[in-house]
Amino acid sequence: MTKNINVKLLPKDPGPAAWNRILPPATEYPQLNDDISADWVVVGGGFTGLAAARRLSQLVGDESIALLEASCLADGPAGRNSGFMIDLPHDLNSETYAGAHEHDLQQIRLNRAAIDFARDMAQEYGMGPKVFDPCGKVTAAGSTRGEGHIDSYRKHLEALGEEYRLMNATDMKDWTGIDFYSQGLFTPGAVMIQPAAFIRQAAQGLSPRVSFYEKSPVTGIDIGEVHRLTTPKGSIRAKNVILAVNGHIQSFGFFPRQLLHVFTYASMTRALTQKEVKRLGGVNDWGILPADPMGTTVRRSSDLMGSGNRVVVRNHATLNQNMEVSEKNIRAAAKLQDRSFANRFPMLEGVEMEHRWGGRLCLSWNSMPAFGEVEQRVWSAACQNGLGTVKGTLSGMMAAEQAVLGTSDMLTEYLDHQAPSKLPPEPFLSLGANISMKWKEWQAGIEL
Repeated sequence: MTKNINVKLLPKDPGPAAWNRILPPATEYPQLNDDISADWVVVGGGFTGLAAARRLSQLVGDESIALLEASCLADGPAGRNSGFMIDLPHDLNSETYAGAHEHDLQQIRLNRAAIDFARDMAQEYGMGPKVFDPCGKVTAAGSTRGEGHIDSYRKHLEALGEEYRLMNATDMKDWTGIDFYSQGLFTPGAVMIQPAAFIRQAAQGLSPRVSFYEKSPVTGIDIGEVHRLTTPKGSIRAKNVILAVNGHIQSFGFFPRQLLHVFTYASMTRALTQKEVKRLGGVNDWGILPADPMGTTVRRSSDLMGSGNRVVVRNHATLNQNMEVSEKNIRAAAKLQDRSFANRFPMLEGVEMEHRWGGRLCLSWNSMPAFGEVEQRVWSAACQNGLGTVKGTLSGMMAAEQAVLGTSDMLTEYLDHQAPSKLPPEPFLSLGANISMKWKEWQAGIEL
């Protein structure tokens, strides 16, 4: 007996994937135009999908693996995030990023395993330090409110036995070149990546073992002894399927009324001139996460393959349960980001934003993943709770291990979680969530 799944929505991403646009033209992979077969199909070419494909390639011998990407590699959410692979607790649903003690220790172990997996990919596929940089991260404050968050975070790290280093205003000025930040907290375990370059080079490294298809969104699945996945111009038959589609797992009919679809927004400057770089000062590459969870993430990146020196600011969040954003959302984010940039970089007055975009996140009310075997030999590796680089990598690894091995020590630890909890009904959910986020943005003050 077969079951037919008609995919309700296809991904829509507002604005350009700037990290991808600033790179030279990418290797193009074919569209799926024929009716083919494979032993394994991975749906989704982001961090989750590539991790799943790589882990499968390590586990399944000479069995064939295909990966279907709805758009082009690194043009979706993978090319839109800020590029932090964070090892420490970073729960976007909390007031301080932190959770319960034992849960945090478990998450640190799992996050670091995912970063090690990504590090192995970077080394195996020849990624340089501009693509994968194990430089740590700085959480920074520009106000007494932000300093209070840092003090709370510092105490939490001490309780966890984690290393950190406090930075004063002079340290922050020397590092960033700007006077905005009064205090910072450095932790050494995070990695900064150029997310689009990482995705591209990982795919290139996997391509001898994995067949990639771009512009091939899955529009339907016939579930059976051998599943049949249809795309606009072709189909693929496979016994095993991993759905690495984050929030769009609901478009396939799974986890109804359990997932939150949040968009965050960012702006990237044009390439700075040498005079502007000199005027800015500081080091060439740095990234800051805000002490206040609703504050502004800032990243400065220097030249990679002709991309130039640029600054990225990211803030503002909206809940869009239809998985689409409006022009009003984009305009509101642009206004906030221009103000945030001006507050931090007065020496760069007149520098225009070249790219503005929105990126899709998927969260659950209780910060749990949407993971597991959802149909016979169909696995979900979705809902990364706002940490697509690390949680996505981990989820893809674990889906491959569950599908092939059934169990492993790391998988047992990873599966120690609840299912995503049910959401409040509409319209109370969207109204309440968006009002709450606006209120928290107002409370963040200068940290935004």
